Amino acid sequence: MKVLMLGWEYPPHITGGLATACAGLCAGLHHHKVDVTFVVPRATGDEDSTNARVIGCNELEVDEETVEHVEVERVRRVAGETREVETQRLRSRPSFVLPPNDLPAPSAYATPSALREWLESLHERARPVRVGTHVELETSTHSVREPDRVERSIERVPVRRRERRKYEFTGKYGPDLFAEVERYARCVEALARREDFDLVHAHDWMTFPAGVAAARTLGRPLVAHVHACEFDRSGEKPDTRIRDLEQLGLDSAQRVVCVSHYTGSVLRKNYRVDESKLRVVHNAVTKSEQERSTGGSKRIDEPVVLFLGRVTYQKGPDYFLEAAARVVKVEPNVKFVMVGSGDMLPKMVERAARMGLARHVHFTGFLKGADVERIYSMADIYVMPSVSEPFGISPLEALALDVPVIVSRQSGVSEVLRNALKVDFWDVQEIANKILALLKFPSLKDHLLAEGRDEVRAMSWDERAAALKLVYGEVAGTPDTAPERAR
Repeated sequence: MKVLMLGWEYPPHITGGLATACAGLCAGLHHHKVDVTFVVPRATGDEDSTNARVIGCNELEVDEETVEHVEVERVRRVAGETREVETQRLRSRPSFVLPPNDLPAPSAYATPSALREWLESLHERARPVRVGTHVELETSTHSVREPDRVERSIERVPVRRRERRKYEFTGKYGPDLFAEVERYARCVEALARREDFDLVHAHDWMTFPAGVAAARTLGRPLVAHVHACEFDRSGEKPDTRIRDLEQLGLDSAQRVVCVSHYTGSVLRKNYRVDESKLRVVHNAVTKSEQERSTGGSKRIDEPVVLFLGRVTYQKGPDYFLEAAARVVKVEPNVKFVMVGSGDMLPKMVERAARMGLARHVHFTGFLKGADVERIYSMADIYVMPSVSEPFGISPLEALALDVPVIVSRQSGVSEVLRNALKVDFWDVQEIANKILALLKFPSLKDHLLAEGRDEVRAMSWDERAAALKLVYGEVAGTPDTAPERAR
């Protein structure tokens, strides 16, 4: 089976859990003999192509029609008009007058010959006598046809040209994101015209327009994968542009894969979605993460409580600070570390200072790779107080690296983790109580870690990919077993 998979990021270029999940699924699908071509906006050549052929849209040539307006001279022959022309002229004519009729009338008794003479005399006298000339103004009309003429004009006319070109991409979530989403769709559609695939699999809203275009071009089914939706990120004030693109993907897809049942419930509540299309495939952690050992020393003696994620409304950083304020009142030597970047970071720094937590809370900014492992090795507890979390891979990573976790009940990962402490994101006192319990009772921590490690080891991307392959079979063939439906 050949799958055209669309995603906005792929390791080693990671800004969140999306890249990790995509790479894990590709590894699992490769194990199950699925041939994956993974398309990102921008490839730099250092992507891991072990489990998928990774293509950057910046490398693809697109046949594009351009329209240029050029000036063209138009020449037109116009027939001359026919019109009536009036002419006038002076004309001389002779003048005549009649002589006076003074001939006496004949007698009633005149003889015929006398009468005849009288008539002849009368006739002679009736002839006009020319006495001179006079001038008259004579008017006449006739038709005149004007000569033909040539008219010249300059017009701007569109000239269409087809040319091959490459687009530039940053591959980031910057101010040009919507323009890049449109260019990405054009490039993916061009790839679909040149190569054949059995189905299209699109991850999150940035790739949904491209997925719809590619599926239409190929005449193949579309699988839409929702890792997070706009209502997770923005709460009750979503960006309508993003929401509309998400709705496009949900409407067009033959199957919608959710990373948790929690995500399925969010989609049913906020979108027009056919429930029969929803399927759940939970995330996992990679074998390399499961096998890594943090090792080494903690470097600092004080207990460390870790927040790792985007510093945005969705992740609940303000609730983390509120819980920290309650903990330090009981245990002043506890250190809190906030790892990540986001629009709320400046506000969180200011808020920590106002709350008197400047000596207790440390902000590292965005970390990746070995730095993330290093910060896990320093942590005693990991807290994920997300307001709305479709899944959340980081708690699995923390458990795999021997860090006990406290997670929000409003998260997808809480569905699959039994050995984690769970709390409502808004209950900051309960978050503080659970942090203090883990610090005060080592046996609780040891139990959660021992059971949690085994639990995480049972979560493999091979298993998740097998479930995903069943979803593929539903739309591209006959599945062996029906995958789990969203509740």
